[in-house]
Amino acid sequence: MSVELLGFNIDDLTFEAGIEKAKQLIDSPKVSQVITINPEMFQNAEKDPAFANIVNNAEMVIADGIGIELGLRLTGKRIQRIPGIDFAKKLLKESAQNSIPVAIIGAKEEVITKAVENLKKEISGLNIVYSHNGYFNNDEEIYCQLKAKSPKLILVALGSPRQEEFIFNAKKVLNPALMIGIGGSLDVWSGYVKRAPRIFQILGLEWLYRTVTQPSRFKRIFPTLPMFLIKVLTYKDKI
Repeated sequence: MSVELLGFNIDDLTFEAGIEKAKQLIDSPKVSQVITINPEMFQNAEKDPAFANIVNNAEMVIADGIGIELGLRLTGKRIQRIPGIDFAKKLLKESAQNSIPVAIIGAKEEVITKAVENLKKEISGLNIVYSHNGYFNNDEEIYCQLKAKSPKLILVALGSPRQEEFIFNAKKVLNPALMIGIGGSLDVWSGYVKRAPRIFQILGLEWLYRTVTQPSRFKRIFPTLPMFLIKVLTYKDKI
């Protein structure tokens, strides 16, 4: 089941149901893409038809940001927000329990090295068969290396829209796998960035905490979030 927002479909799933669907996609005979959508991605999709096509063709789209939840409420719909960082971490734990090989791509070399180290310490049996920093120009070379290792779960932290484009193009060349764009998750897992306190997570205010602690993010959040909500209200009035 899915709900529509600004012309795009978002999977209406609980966190647990989302994990079960992701596990099914891992076992499917193709490369599948999960998009953890937020207001910035809607903005990109409006400007770039190619990116809109990527969103429309993803096998799974989950509501990552509080902005999506608020936007849906403005249209009279409710959906459970699924934070991408928690979703990806749970899938890593499921992969460890089921001997599923994993690949992680993105961030600076020191960040991904520390993130991989921390994840292996935290998750017993985690089998990371491939990792690479996010600073590369030849996607085909990375695809070739991934194909040789055949991971079944691939986490990509290149920032949006770069990570979504990388995953979409990988569908044509890689062995069957589930690929997820995870944004800044590696910064948190490495310990270089502190995650918001639990109360901020529960209230969906991680964006506020990170904006206060990282003022450089202010221009990224504003005016994107308020403009997104205004567009939702305008779109609702047109329906």
